[in-house]
Amino acid sequence: MKASLSLLSVVLELLPSALLCALLAAFGVLHVTSRVMVVRIGYELSHLEQKNRALVREHDRLKLELATLKSPHRLEKLSRERLGMSPPGPGTVVPVRRGRQSEGTVAALSGGL
Repeated sequence: MKASLSLLSVVLELLPSALLCALLAAFGVLHVTSRVMVVRIGYELSHLEQKNRALVREHDRLKLELATLKSPHRLEKLSRERLGMSPPGPGTVVPVRRGRQSEGTVAALSGGL
């Protein structure tokens, strides 16, 4: 009985120290886990910022390419060279008024059909 009392007294003496060590260990694990999460999210954020910069550069390049492709000088050159188009000659452009036209005007424009 004396041995069990001494064992119990040793356990009761060590219990506060053991609980304190367990509490400190749990705090340490939580601290390290939070730091690892912060570092991981920092790397992810850095990667996403790099990807964003690349996408902004690509967007700017595509806007410049679109502006180049829509250039009136380029379109005129393509229409002349590839499609054989040229500006209309005098008298080939017939202005059309907006709104209602009389039947006589329509017949005159269509060549009297």
